[in-house]
Amino acid sequence: MSVDSVTTFYLEMMASSELCAKPENPLLEVKRCEIKQFQLNRFLYQLVGEQWGWTDKLKWTDEQWLTLVNSDKHQTWVAYFQGAIAGYYELYREGLDVEILYFGLSPEFIGQGFGGDLLTRAIRSAWAWPRTLLNDDETIRRVWVHTCSLDHPSALANYQARGFKIYKQET
Repeated sequence: MSVDSVTTFYLEMMASSELCAKPENPLLEVKRCEIKQFQLNRFLYQLVGEQWGWTDKLKWTDEQWLTLVNSDKHQTWVAYFQGAIAGYYELYREGLDVEILYFGLSPEFIGQGFGGDLLTRAIRSAWAWPRTLLNDDETIRRVWVHTCSLDHPSALANYQARGFKIYKQET
């Protein structure tokens, strides 16, 4: 597919009960980065995104990375398998909506059955956004993500298998 005909899919989940969870692999350890390091995010973005042509943040300055990563609206989660980085995801909350901002596996771990598990964990993390960062009467109302036709061939199917529904498509 040429870059001229890229299709972007916007997907959403309106309730945590819509999650079609994949079983967790007990050997896949997923940790939230409680100590924020923008350099780690830049590294993860390149590690996971290079093969899919993620380029929008390659020209970002340190200040731009720092602003995003240090925001209370941003979370980073890293998956480890046998000590190696297997993948990661970033969440970004805007109001009561949480976007899975970035999600993916390291090249060495694609095709090993980790995608559905890691996406399940990302969705659960989004729905469980820390109450301390919301007002007392608020709960997350929507989790959303976007992907495109340049992504892994199974990406869209994985999102849909976990319960996401397409709400917008652009070519």
